[in-house]
Amino acid sequence: MKDLKINTILSKEQTRQREEHNFIASENFASDAVMAFCGSEFTNKYAEGYPGKRYYNGCKHLDELEDYGIELVTKLYGCNFANIQPHSGANANLAIFKAFLQPNDTILGMDLSAGGHLSHGSPANVSGKWFDNNFYGVDDDGWLDYDKIEEQAKELKPKMIIAGASAYSRQIDFKRFREIADSVGAYLLVDMAHYSGLVAGEVYDSPLPYADFVTSTTHKTLRGARGGMILWNDEKYTKKINSAVFPGTQGGPLMNQVAGKTQAFYEASSSSFKGYASNVVEMARYMCKIFEEDGIKLTSGGTDSHIILIHTGERSGKDVANELESKYNIVVNKNSIPNDPRGVWETSGIRIGTAAMVTKKGNSKEYFKDIANKIVDTIKASVV
Repeated sequence: MKDLKINTILSKEQTRQREEHNFIASENFASDAVMAFCGSEFTNKYAEGYPGKRYYNGCKHLDELEDYGIELVTKLYGCNFANIQPHSGANANLAIFKAFLQPNDTILGMDLSAGGHLSHGSPANVSGKWFDNNFYGVDDDGWLDYDKIEEQAKELKPKMIIAGASAYSRQIDFKRFREIADSVGAYLLVDMAHYSGLVAGEVYDSPLPYADFVTSTTHKTLRGARGGMILWNDEKYTKKINSAVFPGTQGGPLMNQVAGKTQAFYEASSSSFKGYASNVVEMARYMCKIFEEDGIKLTSGGTDSHIILIHTGERSGKDVANELESKYNIVVNKNSIPNDPRGVWETSGIRIGTAAMVTKKGNSKEYFKDIANKIVDTIKASVV
């Protein structure tokens, strides 16, 4: 028997997702098949360990499932090895830290205020408490300055360099990061959580030829079950990575989520997914053109991905985001911009992404133009 209160809340959430325009860059709409597997009988089974080496009996079908997921994802990204058990992208990062770093080792990652992620050494995160954390940022126009990053690396000599971001719209030069890491003998970790679907769709350069290890979420642009994964090419890392995931930082995998991830890998292997990824970037660039024509400032002046970081001028990002939702049912998130004079709960920008609504609307320029115009009108509205 269903709990009526939960069912009512679910019904309201289903209505919200159906009716609102979701432009949160980290969200998407999973397929019915993905959601069905996430709610399947795989929920009922513990599977601590790895295929062929479990701590519980009764796992032969789960072994088959996990092996199949690994087969699909390594083929999708052209890599040799994968761990698809991490519960999230942050858990995947934590496992890499556990495997290859010691407390107080020096790491160099992107500053949260410049577009980085909490799990890359932010003081608010456990990664910011264990290591000697140092950060690179962006230039005054919002671009990564690789020469400056190289200078920092040579001065700091970090054990690990982290490339990847949650609010950086441009193509990251992974080859340049590899060169910087090699110059100081550092590991290179790439967190491609935001870009993994675009990489799978071949519209964003892959970090796999250059990184020692690549972490990612499995939702966002990949459009799968919520969770994480780790990809790598060198067999010498395999034992350390797998041991760091289980038993190092997690217990048993959520096999229902592993099933949902595997379905997403299957879907992302199709030619239609490449068309989807292309449309995501095309619509983001189309919206940028409208913003530019209307005098709206964008960090870095545009995008190479699904992400657009928009300056909100005299209005705070918080006010703009709230008004977009209340007036137009457009959901975005407030977001700091480089050198933001406002605090993180107010901000001077909003971050939007096209991945979710391209899932729903395809490459309808009429639709995305209407949304862009509403965002422009809201930013330009008089400050109350």
